[in-house]
Amino acid sequence: MRPVRFVALGDSLTEGVGDPVGDGWRGWAALLAGGLSGRPGERGECTSLAVSGAQTRDVLERQLPAGLALRPDIASVVVGVNDTLRCTFDIHAVAARLDTVYGSFAEQRAVLLTACLPEPGGMLGLPGALARPLARRQRAINTVAHALSDRYGAIHLHASEGAWLTDRAMWNVDRLHPGERGHRQPAVRCHALLAEAGVATGAAPVPEPEFPAPSRTVGLWWLATAGTGWVARRCTDLLPQLLAPAADEMRHRARGTSARLDLRASAAVSAALAALSAAERQPDAA
Repeated sequence: MRPVRFVALGDSLTEGVGDPVGDGWRGWAALLAGGLSGRPGERGECTSLAVSGAQTRDVLERQLPAGLALRPDIASVVVGVNDTLRCTFDIHAVAARLDTVYGSFAEQRAVLLTACLPEPGGMLGLPGALARPLARRQRAINTVAHALSDRYGAIHLHASEGAWLTDRAMWNVDRLHPGERGHRQPAVRCHALLAEAGVATGAAPVPEPEFPAPSRTVGLWWLATAGTGWVARRCTDLLPQLLAPAADEMRHRARGTSARLDLRASAAVSAALAALSAAERQPDAA
């Protein structure tokens, strides 16, 4: 009997940003791996392929081939926030990529673990004109993740809502990544879902932090040093990409037609999922 093989795909959330251990990051996936096996002295084999800044295209083209080669028992796919931050956002492309990634692991009969995610604009405290388009995009991705998770029988974590989102103790000073306590929340909840499905047989991760939370002084130091660079990079590479949807948002609000943006987004999601269903039926028709 070999150890449970767990492969984690995604972006900085799965990479563990916000939960530093030694010279690197740990995060929810590594915390979860410890409770996958119930055999004494054995923990699951966790291979994280997640990379900070990854979009669905990166997961499909770079992480998926490496993940499939490992023949995992459990594969987690948690991605999408970085797609919402780009002017190239296209829910049809996102849906098609996630469908391929989910379906590939399902074909290998791996247990698929997925999650929907909170709105990045709200987490960062962005102005409404910037936050609302991001929220609309994230809701679209979450809707796709829900539908595809159901299609492929995935174990799905609803992480886009709940009290943990507003609890500052859960979050890193950058307000976008969980701290150690925050990373332990999805680890605990995913373990409960996997245990209910008979997949995780080891002890659940401990919800309480192993290390003390960073002090206010440490947080201020981060903002004054690395944080300043982080904000500057976001203003350079992300802010220009968000100006067009923000301007569109402001025009519609001024005209009282904001509901049209919501309807347009809902229609795009429905069309994206319908296109996947049509593509799935084509081989049968042939």
